[in-house]
Amino acid sequence: MVAHTRAELSAALTQLRAPGPSGHSRQVALVPTMGALHEGHRALIARAGTVSASVVVSIFLNPLQFAPGEDLDRYPKTFDSDFELCRAEGVEVVFAPTPDVVYPFGEPLVRIAAGPLGAILEGASRPGHFDGVLTVVAKLFGLVRPDVAVFGEKDAQQLALVSAMVADLDMGVQIEPVPIVRTRQGLALSSRNVYLDEKSAVAALALGAAVRAAARAGTTGSDAAAVLAAAKVTLAAEPGVEVDYCVLVDPGTFGELGQGATGGLLLLAARVGTTRLIDNVRVALAAPEVSP
Repeated sequence: MVAHTRAELSAALTQLRAPGPSGHSRQVALVPTMGALHEGHRALIARAGTVSASVVVSIFLNPLQFAPGEDLDRYPKTFDSDFELCRAEGVEVVFAPTPDVVYPFGEPLVRIAAGPLGAILEGASRPGHFDGVLTVVAKLFGLVRPDVAVFGEKDAQQLALVSAMVADLDMGVQIEPVPIVRTRQGLALSSRNVYLDEKSAVAALALGAAVRAAARAGTTGSDAAAVLAAAKVTLAAEPGVEVDYCVLVDPGTFGELGQGATGGLLLLAARVGTTRLIDNVRVALAAPEVSP
């Protein structure tokens, strides 16, 4: 079913959680989305179905996470096809509220602050973005009360921040990550890929090529500098890609790699035409040589 209001959502959740023959309430998994669903979202929904008996998908274009001049107004809106994808995947409830349902008193006076982790990389490029993300995720957790919430690894910094929020604020929600889903050519799936024209779509393949190059360098025993260079050289070879950042960080802190690190997370963001895309990959690193 589709729930547009808080009352409809509450009624649907009451039905979902009704005790079964065993007398136990069913677990509920939440997949938060902004709509324009694609095969990456299908993978999230499929994972939700494997870890919980009931799946709720939220479709909400959250205005708090868009800065002035970003693509809030033109973000793709495809509710009919989104609903069909959810129905085909066996989703019990699609929660599709309007902003006045999520924020009944207008823009919230109290928001979740993303803190230092939310101020770097994507947070530096999009100030306030992660405050908006965490605020709406906290709201959705409060409205749905899920046992599990499923997020994609493509938005690696977002996943880290949501996981930290849940742990730091004792929210009691299990966060389930799902690996990046890519096209056959290696481009990470994103709702924003629909913005790419034919020329930009070809140029955007450089992002997937860059993360593959970094991963290959890592598996052949390269150090951090060589892994990062492999990605940057690949990106530089495509003139249609304007790099925002391409960095190799500690996967736990998103800060500098510690001395002796044997693995890292390569993160990159770039503008292709008018479209900003992100990607990432975990890489192995050569163990540092020990001086005799």
